[in-house]
Amino acid sequence: MTLEIRAILGEDEEEILWVAVRMRLTLMEVLGNEVGEALYSMDWLDRRVRYHLDPLKCLGQIFLCVLPDGRRLGYTIVRREEPTLGLFSTTYVDPEWRRRGVARLLVSQGELWMRGLGLAQSVTYTSETNRGLHALYQTFGYELIPGESGFVKLIKAL
Repeated sequence: MTLEIRAILGEDEEEILWVAVRMRLTLMEVLGNEVGEALYSMDWLDRRVRYHLDPLKCLGQIFLCVLPDGRRLGYTIVRREEPTLGLFSTTYVDPEWRRRGVARLLVSQGELWMRGLGLAQSVTYTSETNRGLHALYQTFGYELIPGESGFVKLIKAL
């Protein structure tokens, strides 16, 4: 099985929608269906994806993991948050492709992108109940720091 990691194709409407829908699915999975669905409108999620693709607004990138036939398996959104800090905004893998190395490839690509910018640290935030994401990032050496309101920070030096 050959997997490819590539940057999202600029203004590809289908890819933008694919990511926005999965952002919603991530929220529903982590926060519960009712809260996750109500938290942000699809319009807001669409604008958020586009924000990361607009170099005038954000120094960011969206990486997709795809099969040779073009089928999308997962994505991660990264951006420079501060002059020396990179942020994994969100990472998602379709459930049928979890535990098959997709997320590891996406995190590796995100960190490579951050190192290419000379960023000194990488961070992500998630729910304290999102144990799968905690475990993923901890295998990359991220330190879990409890936060407020049920969230945690995972951070590491690059």
